[in-house]
Amino acid sequence: MDLLQLILLSTFLSVSVTSESFHAMEDEALVVKCPQDCQNRTVKWYHTQTNQLIPAEEGGRIHSSGRFLWFLPTSKEDSGNYTCVTHYQIRYPNDTGTLTSGRIVCPTIDNYEKATIVKWYKDCKPLQGPREKYSMGGKYLFIKRPQKTDEGHYTCHFTCIHSGNIYNVSATRIFRVKEDVSSPMPSQIQYPTDNAVIQVESGSPVNISCGAFLGIGKQNIAVVTWEVNGIKAEYLNTSRFHEDHQFFMRGDRGYYGESILTIEEVKEEDLLSNFTCTALNEIDHVMVTVTLQLKVPCKGDNHSTYTTIGILVLLSIIALLLILYQFFRIDIVLLCQRIFKPYKTQDDGKIYDAYVIYPKNRTNEANFVEYFVHQILPDVLENKHGYKLCIYGRDMLPGEDAANALEMRIQKSRRLIIILTPQLIQCEEFGYEHQIALYSALIQNNIKVILLEMETIGNYAGLQESLRYIIKQQGTIKWKEKHKECPHASNSKFWKLVRYHMPLIHKPSQLNHAV
Repeated sequence: MDLLQLILLSTFLSVSVTSESFHAMEDEALVVKCPQDCQNRTVKWYHTQTNQLIPAEEGGRIHSSGRFLWFLPTSKEDSGNYTCVTHYQIRYPNDTGTLTSGRIVCPTIDNYEKATIVKWYKDCKPLQGPREKYSMGGKYLFIKRPQKTDEGHYTCHFTCIHSGNIYNVSATRIFRVKEDVSSPMPSQIQYPTDNAVIQVESGSPVNISCGAFLGIGKQNIAVVTWEVNGIKAEYLNTSRFHEDHQFFMRGDRGYYGESILTIEEVKEEDLLSNFTCTALNEIDHVMVTVTLQLKVPCKGDNHSTYTTIGILVLLSIIALLLILYQFFRIDIVLLCQRIFKPYKTQDDGKIYDAYVIYPKNRTNEANFVEYFVHQILPDVLENKHGYKLCIYGRDMLPGEDAANALEMRIQKSRRLIIILTPQLIQCEEFGYEHQIALYSALIQNNIKVILLEMETIGNYAGLQESLRYIIKQQGTIKWKEKHKECPHASNSKFWKLVRYHMPLIHKPSQLNHAV
């Protein structure tokens, strides 16, 4: 077995560099340790020559685990230099902004030139939540009505320009929500109403609920309880009466209480009793009283029958409408778009409505797919319906770098149209183009895919796994032989399906222009 050598480099915030050499026999296990003291810090390992990140996933022959780098087993081609990089985060306390408005300032951003915030994170995860919950303005993040669940570590990721170079910067701030002092306010019983009559059945159980508002913030004194004929429920016959209490915050930190009195078996004596709910806080107390009454069945009254029939008829109509909608969903959506013209008005940073990927023909023979892509597709979607397409070859500028141009135009597109033919399986040129596109669709999840099957492919076994996954999830739109009789007919089933999956048309004033 051959002897291999590894040189381990350690960097710490790009300040100090140390190195160690390790010798190992081929096909033996080897574990090396980062020379730096990495306690409470994140460690990443790289192959120095290729700058390739070594995954921190067990199971691989070469993988990292915190401060350690594992070779299971070593191989001759593992010889070389390896780098471990240690990081730690600098966290800044919250500024003295008004926490009720939830203002968080991006720390240190004023120290950098031409700094632009790219994204905010909470506890190392991209910030998520309702649109009205978060808003950004300049160097600030605003949280509407912050609660205890909003506490955590907020990281702003921004870019800056220094000496003509662009750098990425991250800074983390701790956000805490101050507890407001509780406000003394008179208690209010919200339900039931005073002198209400509750319908019951003799011998059956019944629950009587009483809910009350007790003030703003948690109260020092908070009571919601039931009495029966002036006797507290807790002193009644516990085999027939039970009382459950709960207190909770709701809305703008309003403090509420609820008491549920359960009567396991209603008796005649209960019909002559007064049931009183009392709500008490440090300001005052309020009471409401209710009574019980037996339900009296109405003989010869067909009201319940008519109600049942009416509900059944209504459910039948709803079911019929749902069935009709399933059959004519596409036509209904397209009709609404044509009548109401629900144009998009926000600027999403996109230029094209769809980027078209298709297998290129390298011969001089007539090819229907290229005719479809360059003639039929633009005529229907662009000329007749106002969409803007990006087609390779047609929309590329002379002298552009192909790889960069492809990636930029795919990122600037709202949809990805892929033309599926058997030729696609052997088309090598398609490889790089569709890898970028499918990465955006599946990994970044920012482009929806429309698959047009121009020729029957069969069981799709020859297609790439990512394409097979998309086909399994949403299927394809199939071009049939009958469509060739009138390929430009935009009201055909094929074109209706394509238009249904296309995005809403943006207003011309808000469309970006290609550069």
